[in-house]
Amino acid sequence: MSKAAELAALIGSQTALSNRNVIINGAMQVAQRGTSFTGVGGTNAVYTVDRFNMQNNGTAGRVTVTQESVTDLPGFANALKLDVTTADTSIAAAEYFGIQTRLEGNSLQQLQKGTSSAKAVTLSFYAKGTAKTYVAELEDNNSRVNGQKFTVSTSWQKFTLTYTGDTSGVIADDNAAGLNLHFWLHGGSNFTSGTFTSNTWASTVQANRMPGVGSILSSTDNELFITGVQLELGEQATPFEHRSFGDELARCQRYYWQLSTGVHGNYPSWAATGYNTNQCNVNLPFPVPMRTTPTASFNTGNVNYYRFYRGGGNENFGNVATDTITSEHLNMYGDGISHTQGLNGTLQIRLADGAGVFVTAEL
Repeated sequence: MSKAAELAALIGSQTALSNRNVIINGAMQVAQRGTSFTGVGGTNAVYTVDRFNMQNNGTAGRVTVTQESVTDLPGFANALKLDVTTADTSIAAAEYFGIQTRLEGNSLQQLQKGTSSAKAVTLSFYAKGTAKTYVAELEDNNSRVNGQKFTVSTSWQKFTLTYTGDTSGVIADDNAAGLNLHFWLHGGSNFTSGTFTSNTWASTVQANRMPGVGSILSSTDNELFITGVQLELGEQATPFEHRSFGDELARCQRYYWQLSTGVHGNYPSWAATGYNTNQCNVNLPFPVPMRTTPTASFNTGNVNYYRFYRGGGNENFGNVATDTITSEHLNMYGDGISHTQGLNGTLQIRLADGAGVFVTAEL
């Protein structure tokens, strides 16, 4: 696309030049949980790179999912890669497998969905892989869906799919899931035996969601790369909105945050207080307010994972848990140690040894 055409696309879209893309982490930059995940397919809704999870029901197929470095697509450094490691050629009726990202309702009000002024939206993304036809589907929180097919090849292609406005099904203005984007990659007869009608909003009929979809799980030779995912208001795809890594990370941390050695060092410490004679408490502020009150989990596999430093020495403990938690902070405690009540010190979380704190407010 020429520079003049790019400018015309931006003007013609009638949207702001920034914050056009409602997809978070569409360039697959952020991977707080890790960069490689093996055996994916046994559990539903497994998150890989931030904001993208693998949907699965009943399949015996397995894939390795990686945040893959990209050198052959100008402007992009990362992609989400799926590499099939266990095939599934005996497809049960209720099976499905795909990629999903979920969007908050309060980020979608500009669509005016469910009103007489409902607006079209345009999805664009880059993909390559084993030649297959898949489905890109929008699903709202009113059980209404709209899907379109796309066919990948072994070379990168930019796909642009415009979805008509939907005058039915208002998306609530809240922090719950208002719209899901699915990339359907495999389905059984419950999802493939009906009639596929492209780019038409309708109440969900499961059999009509994936007719004609190819199965990525048909062979261990199959793979798929995807990046540059953008969903924006209007009928024109504009150039991908590149955001800084820091901006994208902060958006992701609204939904998930963890203490990691790369960001916090090997042995980060926080001020702690001896709550009683065998317990110490520490408050961990989150880098950004989370979507809702999250849940926290801890890696407590070794007594050396957490350590309370105070006057005269330190003690290790392996039992940690949540005391109180809000959208802005976590107050955690450790017990099974002995010290003077009210004694101040520091809690060292020994990430390099395997300790971990994981906080989630995913949709």
